[in-house]
Amino acid sequence: MKIKKAYIFRLYPNDEQKELIEKSFGCSRFIYNYFLGINNNYINKYDCIKQLPKLEKDNEWLKEVDSCLLRTSIFNLEDAFKRYHNKIADKPKFKSKIKSRPSYRTSNIRSTYKGQKYNSISIDLKKRIIKLPKLKEINIRGYHHLKKFNGRIINATIYKEAGKYYVSLCVEEDKIIPNVIPSNIVGIDLGIKDLVITSSYEKYINNKYIKKYEQKIAGLNKWLSRAKS
Repeated sequence: MKIKKAYIFRLYPNDEQKELIEKSFGCSRFIYNYFLGINNNYINKYDCIKQLPKLEKDNEWLKEVDSCLLRTSIFNLEDAFKRYHNKIADKPKFKSKIKSRPSYRTSNIRSTYKGQKYNSISIDLKKRIIKLPKLKEINIRGYHHLKKFNGRIINATIYKEAGKYYVSLCVEEDKIIPNVIPSNIVGIDLGIKDLVITSSYEKYINNKYIKKYEQKIAGLNKWLSRAKS
């Protein structure tokens, strides 16, 4: 069985990495707000992605950051519209540089080069180092008891909170569910006089609570309808 689990680590970037992380926050916010501004009710992520090359040409600073985060900003906006139309959340709003939590998400791109497997996101829990696109290696802290992940990294969300930097890794893991061997098998029959009768002739009475309180509620409703305000 596959499950997804989040692992959050504290990041300790150097000054150069901090500058790039802050630029990434700004680029992610810019893409989200740009497409929200021209599509205030619905977006098609594929149509938006086709517009990214022109946006990068007109705004050269977009090329300085991980290109994957530009696409995930579009995906986030599409998800926000879906939640809104499904009446799960409010309509998407423009992200504020001051009020919104600075964050961006990037996917783990896997490939093979000259017979060697490559991941754009990787972590060494023994050395306490994580490798992220464009940022390269960053020192981390957290989960000192953990030696390795029992699965693969799907994506990483980098964010800033109270002046500190963090990364949340989404890891797909294999969860082993042990087989349960029953010691005894019992048949159940639902009745009217008795609520349940088992194959071993155990009986559980039907207390008829629902019928009892339905009558009481009906009586109270009649009293309430006659009452004067």
